[in-house]
Amino acid sequence: MSNLKYRLINLAMEVFALPNVAKLIRRFSDCRGVIFTLHRVLPDAPAAFSPNGILQITPEFLESVIIEARANGFDIVDLDEALDRLEADEAQDPFVVLTFDDGYKDNLQYALPILKKHNCPFTLFIAPNLIEAKAEIWWQALEDIIRENNSVEFDLGQGTEYRETSTPASKCEVFDELYWYMRKKPEADRLRLLHALAKRYQLDLTAHCRALIMEWQELQAFIDEPLCTIGAHTMNHYELKKLPEDQMADEISKSVETLAEKTGKRPTHFSYPVGGPLSAGRREFAQVKRQALASGVTTRPGGLYAENAEFLEALPRISLNGNYQKLRFIDVFLTGAIFTAHSGMKKVNLD
Repeated sequence: MSNLKYRLINLAMEVFALPNVAKLIRRFSDCRGVIFTLHRVLPDAPAAFSPNGILQITPEFLESVIIEARANGFDIVDLDEALDRLEADEAQDPFVVLTFDDGYKDNLQYALPILKKHNCPFTLFIAPNLIEAKAEIWWQALEDIIRENNSVEFDLGQGTEYRETSTPASKCEVFDELYWYMRKKPEADRLRLLHALAKRYQLDLTAHCRALIMEWQELQAFIDEPLCTIGAHTMNHYELKKLPEDQMADEISKSVETLAEKTGKRPTHFSYPVGGPLSAGRREFAQVKRQALASGVTTRPGGLYAENAEFLEALPRISLNGNYQKLRFIDVFLTGAIFTAHSGMKKVNLD
């Protein structure tokens, strides 16, 4: 994302964070609640070059979100309760759902103690092949390769290209170029580029995943935790919209089957990897519904309304973005209507 876009978003956050603005919007909105997307919880601030820093918040900010949500009259509920409230004839107290994607080790070290301290229900979405280090945390691998090198060579199909990456600014430019190439290309092309880069720059992708993501033994703490709901997140963290239909369906069903076997309970909730329009759409939403999953959560921003009860397979979520960890912004994050407006006022966003 460009610096200009970040500045504009920050300006909008500051405006909505002015005293009582967010509260006034909530008063006149029919938004019933919000689902937050989280990934990593880490105490240290991101380095100068950390394009994935948007995916991490501090333990202190997580705790502040929990405290402030309840102080503002929000119940923190699990996904099952959230669906019940969406389907209710009349709105009840507003609610927040906390969801964590991928199963990072730091969730165990830093997030779980806070969630237990505050008796806070949450959902952890798991891709089994990440747990077994058979898939790749490719977005972080790309960042780490660029961070450790002052130049990068790669082939995007037109022969070897060279990029200088000696400064944070040049590293960001190259990351954006390669990240969006990988996002827009089929998964096979993304994997070829990732593995070529890893081989050239001697990054062991298996060890890299193992260092970041919990193993089954570590995940057991969440499986045994009554506050935690385990949800499915595909087998390999592939962007489903890029896959042939049979492979797409298998990614969903096999993740559900594997987690049922490993945890002793069939998951009923699903998170689409990456979750935006490039990654999941009507075909994928229909498949989640066909496989009798109770919900599917996207990363399309927005609050939750009575209308969403008719499309539980395509629920919006609001990212607790690591670039906006100011206490005054929590009131903005709690105001789903603001994010629905950002999505063009689409309460249900299937496209």
